[in-house]
Amino acid sequence: MNTVTLIRTTAFDPVFQKLIAELDQDLWIRYQPYQAMYDGFNQVDESARVVVAYLDGEPVGCGCFRPMTDPGYAEIKRMFVHPACRGRGYATQVLRELERWAAEEDFHIARLETGDQQPEAIALYEKVGYGRIENYGPYVGLAASVCLEKRLA
Repeated sequence: MNTVTLIRTTAFDPVFQKLIAELDQDLWIRYQPYQAMYDGFNQVDESARVVVAYLDGEPVGCGCFRPMTDPGYAEIKRMFVHPACRGRGYATQVLRELERWAAEEDFHIARLETGDQQPEAIALYEKVGYGRIENYGPYVGLAASVCLEKRLA
């Protein structure tokens, strides 16, 4: 697995903003015509804790988490690795850094939602210990949503 530099930052980081714009383009391709409904669920604000992954000074991926209304729960959001860099373990590194950060802030459970047209994402989450749960919050009743959860150390 290649090692990247992981930088903790905020949702206002312009590099993160650029990466999630690429993520949104990918999601629009995968989820036509449903993506408009999901866009509102994907917004991040100042509460988001962001990790950006760099390889040789170039950004290759990102992710973030935000507190949920349930105490002790963090929601993983906006996981993305540039298509040319996929399959090298960068998403796992970003995800593990997000989990460490969440645990440092006394979050005990990480939850996330991904889509049924992202089998690579589902496989990654299950590989690192996330288990499927009933759809939560805004995803209840949305057939394309796959929700997962993991207890943090």
